[in-house]
Amino acid sequence: MKVGIVGVGNVGATAAFAMVLRGAASEVVLIDKNPALARAQAEDILHATPFAYAARVRAGTYADLAGAGVVVLAAGVAQRPGETRMELLSRNAAVFAEIIPDILSASPHAILLVATNPLDVMTDIAARISGLPPGRVLGSGTILDSARFRALVGQHLGVSPKSVHAMVLGEHGDSEVLWWTGATVAGLPLADMAAQLGRPIGEVERDNIDTGVRRAAYTIIDGKGATWFGIGGGLARIVQAIAADEHALFSVSAPTPRVAGIDNVTLSLPRVIGAAGVISTLEPALDEAERDALRKSAEIIKAASEIRV
Repeated sequence: MKVGIVGVGNVGATAAFAMVLRGAASEVVLIDKNPALARAQAEDILHATPFAYAARVRAGTYADLAGAGVVVLAAGVAQRPGETRMELLSRNAAVFAEIIPDILSASPHAILLVATNPLDVMTDIAARISGLPPGRVLGSGTILDSARFRALVGQHLGVSPKSVHAMVLGEHGDSEVLWWTGATVAGLPLADMAAQLGRPIGEVERDNIDTGVRRAAYTIIDGKGATWFGIGGGLARIVQAIAADEHALFSVSAPTPRVAGIDNVTLSLPRVIGAAGVISTLEPALDEAERDALRKSAEIIKAASEIRV
């Protein structure tokens, strides 16, 4: 499958590299407002293909997106000193308003996969600008937060995170909700498995894991300025599921008619992903505290999404 990536800074370029390593795409076209950067990233990634999969990697223009199955939106502007979140949103909305029509003019049947922050609001904006049918616009959402959740639970239990099934719901941000009651390990409820392994997860352990998941981005940003490896891997995994029509289940962001009593909000829930994009959305079974937290998260996103585009 041909994949386009618009915006090839750290996130966009790392996503392209991860797609090559995973064999998630047969062709990757990189587009950036700085054509020299796009050419340099494409050439550098191309040189890795002898060690991975024989994907074609090249820089291009919007016209080169013709026939792309997925276009990743990783373009955006940096926050200026003293700039409010809403002012930043307005400028990023303007970026999307400029690039999305060009993308769809070249590739009208593409699925749009949003990676630009604030993720949920930008996914909502992309859906409104594009006017695409439900399912064809999605954001990476909490796929990375869920991976962090799985990794920390696996670390505590001493098992592979691949054996841990756990999701983070709601906002990709501070109000995200760790879905503890839905977490399982090898088909057993998390608490049962933890007890059998002699590594119980009580309130203290949950708080430590919650903090580790919720504060991970801040820790990484403090150390190196931004995050890109984890989200690059997550974007590649979503693209792979679309390309192979896997019907894989991920917690990703998409416009949702109603959740936790809030109408028309874009946030992360468990969703089945395949060749058509979001095929279906599942309603998680939550306890009262989780349901309240998800409602608050939805309210925060809903308020931020009132921006005009």
